Amino acid sequence: MDLAVLSAETARSVAETMQALATPSRVRILSRLAAGECSVGELSHAVGMEQPAVSQQLRVLRHLGLVVGERIGRQVIYALHDDHVLSLLREAVSHTEHLRLGWVAPPGSHETVAA
Repeated sequence: MDLAVLSAETARSVAETMQALATPSRVRILSRLAAGECSVGELSHAVGMEQPAVSQQLRVLRHLGLVVGERIGRQVIYALHDDHVLSLLREAVSHTEHLRLGWVAPPGSHETVAA
């Protein structure tokens, strides 16, 4: 895919998806779901948030197509939508860690070296 020729609609859609990573609570929810599917109660405990707040964030993540929920009995079990979401999360964390450590890539390079 040639990223230099994104349409306005594609750019808007990508920006909307990336907004999911703009809230630490959503990033923490996604990171927990990267370890495996779970219920709202399990997510609430894992990320240290009240269940209504987790449910609200899950609605946003579902709307953005990043998580899916499956009703099993009286519970809804949530999971990452697909491996793309896991890759997106891993790349964002990796990039953040590289910046934190002061690593930079030489111009025109795809390699990362310590600054």
